[in-house]
Amino acid sequence: MLTGLLHKCRQSLDATADVLNIGGSLRRLVAEEKSSVARTRRSRQRIKMMRKRRGSSVDGGEKQHPSSTKEKKSRTAGRQSKVSAPEETTESTFSTLVREAGVTLSHSSASNVIAVDQVVFQKRIKQKLQKSPGYPSILKEFIAGLESHIEDADRFRNCLLPCVPRMADADSRCISSFQESLLRMLLGIEILQTLIINMLLEKLPEYMLSSADDAGLSIPRVIINQLKWLDRVVESKELAAKLMELLSVAPVDVQRDIISSLPEILEDSQHNDIARELNSLLKKNTQLTVAILDALSSLNLSSSLLTEVRGAIMTTLAAVQLEDLPVVVKFILHSISPSDAYEVVSSLRKKLELEDCVLPPVMQASQSRLKSRGSTTFNLTTATTGSQDVITLIVDAIKSAVRFQKTISEAWLKAIESVEEVEDHKVIDLLVLFILHSTNANQSRRGAEKLLKIKVRSGLISEPLLQKTFKDNKQVLQGYFFSILALAQSLLRSSDPCVVPFAGHMYRHSFTSFDTYCQQEVVGSLVTHVCSGVRVEVDMALELLCNLVTELPAEIGPYAVFVKGILDYLDNLTPQQIRRLFHLLSRLAFGPQQGSHIQDDMHIVIRKQLSSTVPKYKRIGIIGGVMIIGSMGALVPKCKDTPNSSLPPETFRQLSSLLELVQSSSETSPEAAALYCDELANLIQTSTLDPQVQEKISQRVLDVFQGDFVVDLGPEISGSFPFPARVMYDLDEDESQGGIAINLMPLLANDMFSRAEQHSRAKDNKSSLCLSPFFRLLRFCEEKQNQGDLEEIDALLGCPLILTDMDVVEKIDSLSKVEREFICTLLFHTINWFREVVNAFCKIKDKEMKMKVMTRLQNITYLQTLLEKALAGTPGYVPPVANFDGETTDVILPSTTAPVNKTKKDGTGKKRKTPGKNSSEGSSQMEDKIEEETQQEPEKEKEKEKEARQGVNLASYRPFFRELDLEMLSVLQCGLQARSTLDSELNTKERQEVLLGPSELVYLLEDMLRKVEFRLTASSAKRVPFLKARADKSIGFSHLQQKSPKDIASFCIQMLPALCSHLESCHNHLQSLLSNNDGIVDGPGIDAQEHQLISSCYQLLLKVFNSILSWSGFSHPNHRGLLKKALQVFAGRLKDGEDELNLELLVKHSFNYLLNFRSTVPNLSSALSLSQLLTTVSEKGGNAPAYREQTASLARSFLNQSWVTISGEKQRGTKFNEALHAVLSTYLEHVDDVLKAVEEIANEGFPQIINASKDESSSSWPTLSRQTFVVFYKVLMAELEKSVRKIPSGKISDNSEAQSLKLLTWNLAVRDFHILVNLVKVFDSRPVLNVCLKYGRLFLESFLKLGMPLLDCSFKRHKEDVQSLLKTFQLSTRQLHHMCGHSKIHQDTSLTNHVPALKKSLELFVYRVKAMLTLNNCQEAFWMGNLKNRNLKGEEILSQRTEESEEEEEEQLAPQIQAEEEEQDSDAEAKSEGAKGDSSDEDQTDD
Repeated sequence: MLTGLLHKCRQSLDATADVLNIGGSLRRLVAEEKSSVARTRRSRQRIKMMRKRRGSSVDGGEKQHPSSTKEKKSRTAGRQSKVSAPEETTESTFSTLVREAGVTLSHSSASNVIAVDQVVFQKRIKQKLQKSPGYPSILKEFIAGLESHIEDADRFRNCLLPCVPRMADADSRCISSFQESLLRMLLGIEILQTLIINMLLEKLPEYMLSSADDAGLSIPRVIINQLKWLDRVVESKELAAKLMELLSVAPVDVQRDIISSLPEILEDSQHNDIARELNSLLKKNTQLTVAILDALSSLNLSSSLLTEVRGAIMTTLAAVQLEDLPVVVKFILHSISPSDAYEVVSSLRKKLELEDCVLPPVMQASQSRLKSRGSTTFNLTTATTGSQDVITLIVDAIKSAVRFQKTISEAWLKAIESVEEVEDHKVIDLLVLFILHSTNANQSRRGAEKLLKIKVRSGLISEPLLQKTFKDNKQVLQGYFFSILALAQSLLRSSDPCVVPFAGHMYRHSFTSFDTYCQQEVVGSLVTHVCSGVRVEVDMALELLCNLVTELPAEIGPYAVFVKGILDYLDNLTPQQIRRLFHLLSRLAFGPQQGSHIQDDMHIVIRKQLSSTVPKYKRIGIIGGVMIIGSMGALVPKCKDTPNSSLPPETFRQLSSLLELVQSSSETSPEAAALYCDELANLIQTSTLDPQVQEKISQRVLDVFQGDFVVDLGPEISGSFPFPARVMYDLDEDESQGGIAINLMPLLANDMFSRAEQHSRAKDNKSSLCLSPFFRLLRFCEEKQNQGDLEEIDALLGCPLILTDMDVVEKIDSLSKVEREFICTLLFHTINWFREVVNAFCKIKDKEMKMKVMTRLQNITYLQTLLEKALAGTPGYVPPVANFDGETTDVILPSTTAPVNKTKKDGTGKKRKTPGKNSSEGSSQMEDKIEEETQQEPEKEKEKEKEARQGVNLASYRPFFRELDLEMLSVLQCGLQARSTLDSELNTKERQEVLLGPSELVYLLEDMLRKVEFRLTASSAKRVPFLKARADKSIGFSHLQQKSPKDIASFCIQMLPALCSHLESCHNHLQSLLSNNDGIVDGPGIDAQEHQLISSCYQLLLKVFNSILSWSGFSHPNHRGLLKKALQVFAGRLKDGEDELNLELLVKHSFNYLLNFRSTVPNLSSALSLSQLLTTVSEKGGNAPAYREQTASLARSFLNQSWVTISGEKQRGTKFNEALHAVLSTYLEHVDDVLKAVEEIANEGFPQIINASKDESSSSWPTLSRQTFVVFYKVLMAELEKSVRKIPSGKISDNSEAQSLKLLTWNLAVRDFHILVNLVKVFDSRPVLNVCLKYGRLFLESFLKLGMPLLDCSFKRHKEDVQSLLKTFQLSTRQLHHMCGHSKIHQDTSLTNHVPALKKSLELFVYRVKAMLTLNNCQEAFWMGNLKNRNLKGEEILSQRTEESEEEEEEQLAPQIQAEEEEQDSDAEAKSEGAKGDSSDEDQTDD
């Protein structure tokens, strides 16, 4: 080939001598063309059209032959063009045969003309060659003539281009308008094909280095195209070998052309060989990746070779050029088989780094700096756009694959699901989930949504990954906007609060990344969420809208009209949500980007709400008005251009007018005035107002407060009051006379007299309701004006109150109803005043002020004990409102004396209905049960009467107390001092060191626990049922809701050292008591009340720790530092000086520190709290199996402990049973072998209490007695049913060992179930029967679903094991059948509700056993008999109906089972059938 190439080059050099003869040759060619046109019979118009199409190039060639020569030189890239030789006088064999066959050769740039159809042409050439006398030597002459003809570049080009048909009109319908090129037609002649192919391949190197001509024609590509789609290739192997040889020397462009044409040139038999060579070429030259993959995609390859090729491509994936990556991904995905889909997709996911496809920030920064350099900037910009295009093409390739191949979509889901580390997740994971959701191919939408929720809930897909995905792929993601929006909506509506914040991030990034249309959809969707009525959904949507208004006011401004529509749904919003909404709207209307078009609407809404006489709408108007005042009067930060940053006069005038309007509207009622004070106080606390506005609000607050609520102390207190007035709780008695006092009782008396006389209180703020709210407003005004200093009002901390002697509470029963209610209201106001005072002065560092704060806490705890007694003697009393932003009807008040009366009535009056028409066999059981219940009822009655005498529980009245600020809990940093450890000297020391007493510690811990549980502990988002009222749990947390969960968690972590100190103090106190009394809890000399308070502190501290560590926010990467800081506190109490510890060690040390408190747990409820806390800590990381074992051991030790009260009695009651239930569940959930643990308790513990007395406990399990049997029984049944659901179902592919292991597990479970069911014969109370029926059905359903498939496939291998299992199980199901009959006879609704479903499962079990026997060809072992209804004792039940209606079918099993039953009529038949050894059926009742 190289010799031929050199020969051609030499001829090309020789031909340059004839350049001057080009002009004459072209003239002769033009003359021949004109004569041929004249001989045709076409119309004149067609002649003109032909000349117009072809004559221009000919004329140009005549006139400008020098330039033509230059063009040829440039076209051949330095190679001298071939110049046509002088025209020969004698015509060659090639020219003659071609002309006679019907093709007129063109000697210029015009195309060859064909006069016949190409098939006719090929037939004529073939016939002429074969009939020639010189055949086959004429073939060489023909080829030689062809070679001579195409020596000229133009003529060669003409032969490569299609021929132009030209013939008479009469024959035009016989020829196609498109004809192949001359060389293509000659290649279709088999006798010439090989020679012409060799000639073309020898000709090809001459044009390898030449660029495309002016018309964009590439000669090498056209030559290759001649070989494509031939009807038959005579010597295909030789052709393939020559093409591959040519590939080794050709330039890259020609290589691409050759490779991409191989599938159209080669036969199928050569595909595998060529694929191997292409695969090896791919490893050497990555520039040919796209062409090779395109070719391989079109080749018919074997599966093994395809796997080999795909593996080679995967290894070089990292080295593939960026623009080639989409083709590579497409090839990989489209070459996947179902068997290896998961493996290939997982490997592709690991190696596909879309993050590398985006320009790094350094290049983006350099791009902005190089904008002045045109070419460089253009290249970088092109690179940026190109990277986005590449990612788009990759995503499209994945989308195409998952849409049409179910296995690929499933493989992607499985590959993403298998990732178990946060750092292992990539951008491609989120993109694929969006793709699967958008295509919904093979129902993948639900799978993608479910997987995203799981990943977000577990914290594996986090907000930083989402942010990175949006930041780098905005263009790609916009195509999947509606899927992103749908996923965000689904996550925001989820009942799992852990995934709701992620939905908020999706909304925020969608708004900031996409165009205006998408932004409008985002705002519309958020508005829909706000109007949904679901609290979590509404809160998150409002928070997002507020953040968008704060961060992007200009972008969200155009959509204010959508947000304004929420005003129509104000009735469904809580006060805190209304605050956020009006804050949002007022920022849009009056913020920096003022929306004047909604300002008027806002004013109209506020005026309308304020003028309403309905309290609810007036509250909305006050809240909204104050929020607008805050937005209008916000302090404008100073700028360089605008040194004067004060409010414009017009704005200040409008603000003053609105402030006066809200103030005047709120003076119509004390509740509205109090709400106005609270809202203004919140505004001043949380906002930075302009000094003019701050002065406007604060100018009269102090004067009004002194005039309305403070009086000077005199010798006598004038006025008419229900009780004698007395100055109480003065902490400044040592100071000079002439102090001040809070005029509380006179104000309250005035309120009551005014209501009694129905006087109007318009324009009068002198109400006891306004005392605490007005003081809160005064406090914040003073803090703002004096930079946090409250010196001007610090006298209010110690000043007394005008009250009455509280000894009157002891004789509350002798007072009238009005007087009792007056005392209760006075106590509520006093406590609320002290709570606000403590809120105000808790942060002052002065020791004297701290002592006063501590004294006020003691006053609060003492007054609450008085209030409990007063409320117990005042039934039907409604306390005064303390939190004014909610409905008073939202608070559900308890009935104080109703339970006592009900208890007395139940104890002395009618008892539970007993069966009267039933047979005698059930009477003894019911009598035992009634006797047991009658023994328990007097005890319950005594407990309730005792509680009623002591007072009511104030937990139900918390909404009527003022909210304690979060900062007030800083008082917990003071130490704990118990009364029993004080003497006179230490008591003085206590006064000096400011120590907390147990009562005050309990009071503060209870408040902290409520706050932490409300704000940090996740609660599911449940929709409010239609027409069903529910108490608003947010009442009393208005101030807390204005703080973020992160801020609250940070504050709690700061308090952890003090809380640990309190826990250690409680531990030491209890330990000293135990050591002083030789380990006896109820020893002599123990203060019962103090011990109860210390125990309460102990449990509250454990609950607070558990609630803090249970915050779902710790799973967020940004909050991991907070978690480590919290665990560092616990670990530091055990290991001092170790600051830098990883999370695993911190968890270990924290677990061991908390485990040390197990020895002094005072009661079972505290033991449960400790177990739960240790479980929470162990879930944060570390060695999970070791923690499970320790937790199980701890729970077992609690179960093996005898719990007694301080009086020596055993702990009992509802709370004790609930704690016992939870501790036992914790033990069984953490133990290694649940079935073994259940069997241990059932075989050891239960038999010990069968014949025991009522109060006697089991020796091996001290917490187990006849009274707690129901608790143990329920937990064992529930955990047994839960454990069998985890047993894998049997498969045919399982080996014998696996089947034996599963059968053994089921045998243990069925044996435990049999033991528990048979206990019903001894413990036959209704609760036990209820538990057995419920969990018996669930166990049976699990056996049908998971156990029977195992028996199907293991029956032949393990026949005896299967038979034994079914025999044992039949005994249990027969007992269940007897329980169904017992329930019907006694007509107990709570029991009969379980019967239909249980009977259905029993019937299914019968037919399932029959199916199993049939499957194993043992159907002859199955037969039916009759079963009689029996009671729990096995005695036959006789009813009023005839026996034939009571008889039911049953399954009889092996003779061993029949010997144990009383089915005498069927004994012989059962034995004959049981001899076959295969019978395993269940008796059943068809009722």
